[in-house]
Amino acid sequence: MGIMHEQERDHDEELKRRSREAFDAQAATYDEGMQGAHARTLYPLVIEEARSALAGIMQPRILDVGCGTGALAEALLEAIPGCCMTGIDLSSAMVARARARLVGRAEVREGDAERLPFHDGAFDLVVCNDSFHHYPNPDRAVFQMWRVLRRGGSLVMGDAWQPAPARAIMNAWMPHAHEGDVRIYAEDELRRFLEAWFSAVSWRRVGLTACIAVARKG
Repeated sequence: MGIMHEQERDHDEELKRRSREAFDAQAATYDEGMQGAHARTLYPLVIEEARSALAGIMQPRILDVGCGTGALAEALLEAIPGCCMTGIDLSSAMVARARARLVGRAEVREGDAERLPFHDGAFDLVVCNDSFHHYPNPDRAVFQMWRVLRRGGSLVMGDAWQPAPARAIMNAWMPHAHEGDVRIYAEDELRRFLEAWFSAVSWRRVGLTACIAVARKG
């Protein structure tokens, strides 16, 4: 059992290494290039759900998990005046760009979504956009996002989605890729992760390649 756990841990760390290297390489062009196009299409929807979840909360504390270049965090700062913004990303190059963009307006840390370095109940809202499908241990990442939310807080997640045939093909290809993608999840799979911890979960498809999920901590 110990050897099996060690092999799984090594495999997970290899996936994270691939992801880190891929996003380090993409950081300089992510905001304008094709690599960031999918994430950018979801920004308005994530912001809309964030504003709804935070209605009536003064100076809300927001955590952006997988914050990338800080573009979404910057848009949230503009859309939700008075909010206190924190971002975290595995890629040091992304973190550097986010810090330069958000200097004086937000804290940005380099870190792992599966081991969030924040106290329990530290945030009113967690957003996670186009990042979840990179996490080797999605159940652990969901628990961490739940843990750092206050009671009554919300998670807003935008992510990749595909209809079943295309999803099966992509999920078969991902282990052979070098960008650290792990899995594109069906609605029932993503709901299962979220409903293990959150008391209320909604999910909707966005076009042909994306989805938005919103979950509330009871």
